[in-house]
Amino acid sequence: MRVVARGLGVRHAARRSWALAGVDLVVEPGERILLTGASGTGKSTLLAALAGILDAEGTELTGELTVDGGPPRAARARLGLLAQDPDSQLVMTRAGDDVAFGLENAGLPAEEIWPRVEEALAAVGFLHGLDRATQALSGGEKQRLVLAGALARRPGLLLLDEPTAQLDPAGAALVRSAVARATADRAATVVVVDHDAEPWLPLVDRVVEVLAGGLVEHGAGWRPQPRTAGLQLAPAPDGPVLLTAQAVGFAYRGSPVPALPPTTAVLRGGRVLAVTGRNGTGKSTLALLLAGLRAPTSGRVRASADLTGTVRRAYDEPHRWRAGELVSRIGTVFQHPEQQFLTGRLRDELAVGPLRSGQHATAARATADALLERLGLSAFADANPYTLSGGQQRRLSVATALATAPRVLVLDEPTFGQDAATWREVVTLLAEQRAQGCAVAVVTHDADLVEVLADDRLALGAP
Repeated sequence: MRVVARGLGVRHAARRSWALAGVDLVVEPGERILLTGASGTGKSTLLAALAGILDAEGTELTGELTVDGGPPRAARARLGLLAQDPDSQLVMTRAGDDVAFGLENAGLPAEEIWPRVEEALAAVGFLHGLDRATQALSGGEKQRLVLAGALARRPGLLLLDEPTAQLDPAGAALVRSAVARATADRAATVVVVDHDAEPWLPLVDRVVEVLAGGLVEHGAGWRPQPRTAGLQLAPAPDGPVLLTAQAVGFAYRGSPVPALPPTTAVLRGGRVLAVTGRNGTGKSTLALLLAGLRAPTSGRVRASADLTGTVRRAYDEPHRWRAGELVSRIGTVFQHPEQQFLTGRLRDELAVGPLRSGQHATAARATADALLERLGLSAFADANPYTLSGGQQRRLSVATALATAPRVLVLDEPTFGQDAATWREVVTLLAEQRAQGCAVAVVTHDADLVEVLADDRLALGAP
């Protein structure tokens, strides 16, 4: 399928600035291109435009955009899309049914559907059966499932937004191989957005960078900017133990397999614990237990006296604390940041925690403005959090975790969706928290983050 954009601009409802402007792009049938660019420059918006799903009331489009000679909406039946948030694309309760959904809508006979479903699931390394409940999957497993659904349709245009961002290294390599195999005959045009650009370079024909005023194409010798070059992070002296997970586990009611088998972890002031492991080993579940947002079904999470402070000693388990007690002691970033936003403006979002912990409104606003400036979000202070890009939402969620200056930070994939510059800023900010005596736990597949920041490592699912 041929893609043509001439002078394309996109402005979302209630936003003054353009998400995209001056986009000129021609992608010939069967080409594979990689879209790069700084966080918030409109890469995901461009994919959404190509997919024909920019239907929000008030969204303004200028210029020309065609897919196979017609409007993108007319080509939707022939494209496969993996959006940045896989949860938004899951429609069925069982894994097999979810992959089959698009094929059934296309009217394929049942005898053709299920072989395609099983082939696609195998291609992306989905390790569970067809009957696996979709809501019991980890974020990375959901990502694989949605990709399987896209590949099963054998689309003429395949659009992939950060397809490996939530995957462990082996899973990411498998996904890239699956995409390469599925498009080897060049029957599909492929457009990939990924901040981890280097591994895609052997698989794509061109690299196109999205800038504030248009696009720039890079030559064959282009390489992404190293994120860690010259990065200097001061170590911190060891502080007291603040939080201990003692053989904690979690199982969903009725599930024969625990989401997290018994696991022990210690969070100490002035140290960063990196929690790593394959998708589905319980990393995000452990984060929720450490953050006091879920009670373990076995074992205990206990806070030390240094962390509990004025909380009554009888309540040394964070999941028993009141909201105000919790937010001032443990800051959290969810795996999906949009699940933790509570207000309609970024500045208000960052003031929620300080106000809840008893801070005066003037001081709360000052805290919010300082964090917005630090993380490059000041221009969006009055914007709705849900209008941000995925990378901007992630930085906002990190800022909300820091806003109350907690002694403990529990962060799930804090560097997701970041370009080299914003990655360095997030990592530097976390190192500063460590130097101030904060205990930090990061759930991550980001090898660079682990290398430069982790003092301790916990690999779940390791033999």
